[in-house]
Amino acid sequence: MAVADLTDWITEFGRPGAVWYAKRLSGNDTLATQSHQAGPYIPKEFLFRMFPQVNKPEAENPDYRFELYIDSHSDHRTARAIWYNNKLRGGTRNESRLTGFGGRQSALLDPESTGALAVFAFLLNEDGSARECHVWVCRNEIEEDLIEDRLGPVEPKEVRIWEPGSPLTMLFAVAKPAHRATCHLDASEIPPEWLKKFPRGEEIIRKTTELRPLRGTPVDIRLVRRRTCEYELFKSVEEAFYLPRITQGFNSIEGFIGLAQTILQSRKSRSGNSLEYHVRDLMIEEGLTSGTDFTHGPRIEVNKRPDFLFPSQAAYEDKTFPDANLRMLAAKTTCKDRWRQICNEADRVKSKHLLTLQEGVSEAQFREMQEANVQLIVPTEVQDSYPSSVRPHLITFESFLADIRLLNLKD
Repeated sequence: MAVADLTDWITEFGRPGAVWYAKRLSGNDTLATQSHQAGPYIPKEFLFRMFPQVNKPEAENPDYRFELYIDSHSDHRTARAIWYNNKLRGGTRNESRLTGFGGRQSALLDPESTGALAVFAFLLNEDGSARECHVWVCRNEIEEDLIEDRLGPVEPKEVRIWEPGSPLTMLFAVAKPAHRATCHLDASEIPPEWLKKFPRGEEIIRKTTELRPLRGTPVDIRLVRRRTCEYELFKSVEEAFYLPRITQGFNSIEGFIGLAQTILQSRKSRSGNSLEYHVRDLMIEEGLTSGTDFTHGPRIEVNKRPDFLFPSQAAYEDKTFPDANLRMLAAKTTCKDRWRQICNEADRVKSKHLLTLQEGVSEAQFREMQEANVQLIVPTEVQDSYPSSVRPHLITFESFLADIRLLNLKD
């Protein structure tokens, strides 16, 4: 199908009477890890709302069958919503998923879909339950951008729920935790100046470090936990800053659309720079010196902008400095299609390092990365979502920093 078909799909299902559920498919959602859990994970609270027939704790693994159309791939299935609840009877599982897709020929289970943005549009009955579901599994960056222009960035482990026709859910389209998030701040706890002028990303990350110093904790754990904390903090500031402006109302549609675009752009900016800033601050905490041990965001070779160069931009531009002692690091929250962007970012560095939080890649895509001399860096807590054949070839952020320290000693 052409990209224009996605535009038509958004128009068709972006109307009142539908609920969107958006997530990035992990290796445990697809068949990338050969997991017995294959099938998209859906939080119980949301699944029970869509299919109240499944909310039967007295039954073992209650399920409900419904019609599901994967419109992006012209596929129709009678899918199954199931609550695996044997933990209520002394077992280990208490989670809900969608299953019944027929194996890897389905775009939802295809290992090559790992990391892809998928949107489930549930069409509702009069009582608010779902009667059927239409799905779009994005096949490239262009399609993901079209969806994220509507919802804002959707990152690994993040869920967005949008009810077309409700302005507030368009702007704050995210599943909120059942209890107060640890780094969520009430309006009274937010610095007063932030309520007058929305803080820059670096300010929010500094506050995150205050809330989650985690000194002495392994750097991989620090990275993942601070990133989670920062997102919770960002959402609380966003709501405290923009919600009063929304509840005041608008004099025109243009005014509302303008504010909506401002919020979405703020989210994109945060998503695009957040991981980079966390990596920079953690490297400094780990004893590396900016400008000496690494350069953040250098401009080299006319118009190339790698995220990080090691040991420095000056060393890179010194033709007498050995190529073997140079390193380049890119930080990308997701890498399914975006990893190719880094291949030409520093000509002197033949092997590129890419730090990502994406929950898995397919074996075929990993081989393609290896052939392009791209080395994946994946935090320890995320590595279990990668195929078992891939995990031995992943390195942790701590391992990468150890390599940089060793190079510095050689220099």
